[in-house]
Amino acid sequence: MYIPHYYKNKNVDEVKEFLRKNSFGILINQVDGKPWATHIPLELDKDEDGKEILVSHISKANPQWKEFEKQPEVLCIFNGPHSYISSSWYKEEEVPTWDYIAVHVYGKLTILDEEAVMKSLHKLVTKYEKDSKNPISLHNMSQKTLRQVKGVVGFKIEITDIQAAYKLSQTRSGDHATIIKELNEGNVTSKEIARHIKKQATPK
Repeated sequence: MYIPHYYKNKNVDEVKEFLRKNSFGILINQVDGKPWATHIPLELDKDEDGKEILVSHISKANPQWKEFEKQPEVLCIFNGPHSYISSSWYKEEEVPTWDYIAVHVYGKLTILDEEAVMKSLHKLVTKYEKDSKNPISLHNMSQKTLRQVKGVVGFKIEITDIQAAYKLSQTRSGDHATIIKELNEGNVTSKEIARHIKKQATPK
């Protein structure tokens, strides 16, 4: 994706942490020559060789998977917080804009066998159930229920490139105080953008 140099985040550890916390993404390839996108959790993990991968699954009723072997190159998009930035918050006249965090992950997809899919499902459920009031576990579910795994196609994506855009008013450092103040009077996502602006502007 196009990212002006001052918005590129090259901090690999920070971007990976973003992926762990914002793992609900969009898987994109082509089906019958047209762009196709599916919204799914895409979990950052490592394979047996220690290579970074994304792991997920989709329904067999979704035709997207039928193109995986013919077109293994895919794009995954992850969106973070975003907010409108009014130029009324600037000291000098300028057009308004939008601040946001977005990460694009490119990779090569491989379909998993049923055993590997079940292993990934156990990890997925364990991750998101750990803070539940009444956590469930796939280990306690009947074989009848678990047979639903036959209705999905699991896969891993070997990561070939990560592009991260953190557009956080970097070019408006003199207006940061006002921007942060105004954003903190908004909704949850605008407050999150305010937090990130403050964080990136704080000397390390």
